[in-house]
Amino acid sequence: MAIQAARLPHPDDPATDDAQPSAFDPEASIGEQLRDLRKARNLTLKEVSQAAGISVGYLSQLERNHSRLPIGVLKKISDVLGVHMNWFFQQSNDGVAAERDIVVRANNRRRMSFTGLGITEELLSPNLSGPLELLISSIAPGADSEDYSHDGAEAGLVLAGTLELWVSGRHFTLNAGDSFSFKSTEVHRCANHGKDTTQVLWVITPPHY
Repeated sequence: MAIQAARLPHPDDPATDDAQPSAFDPEASIGEQLRDLRKARNLTLKEVSQAAGISVGYLSQLERNHSRLPIGVLKKISDVLGVHMNWFFQQSNDGVAAERDIVVRANNRRRMSFTGLGITEELLSPNLSGPLELLISSIAPGADSEDYSHDGAEAGLVLAGTLELWVSGRHFTLNAGDSFSFKSTEVHRCANHGKDTTQVLWVITPPHY
């Protein structure tokens, strides 16, 4: 089974003056989603292609929607990028191409779960190609992100529950309504030691989803 990537217009294609906007076809933007997510992960074409067992040239063609994308290959690339394949397939009950680069409908959010960590994230930004990303994290009781750091800066607002936050060794307990901001280059960690799910609204720049 293979997904046919959207074919780019050819100069010899007949003109269609009566073309109308149509419902969003998720297959049409898989290439750009691959590229945006790879860049957000700060990975090179070579790194992803080697880990996925495909050639650099083939991955480049996939990112430009110039080649067919078999489900098996998408699964390998998704594993390398740390997302489930459904990341690339947005629901589009009422979404149209004219708005997908600006608006994210509540029922069209892309979701990613971190297996074993108890953390699920929903992307609120239309894509990862802009200067920042907006997302909501749902942190299950007992979940812990462990220490990590990356380029950029981030800020957050606790929407529900209690968040345990560590930044460069400093520990903070935040409740619903509390907010924070720090440089992402500082080693940080978040956890939920409570009995209820914690929800946090994050703004991160540059995108690091």
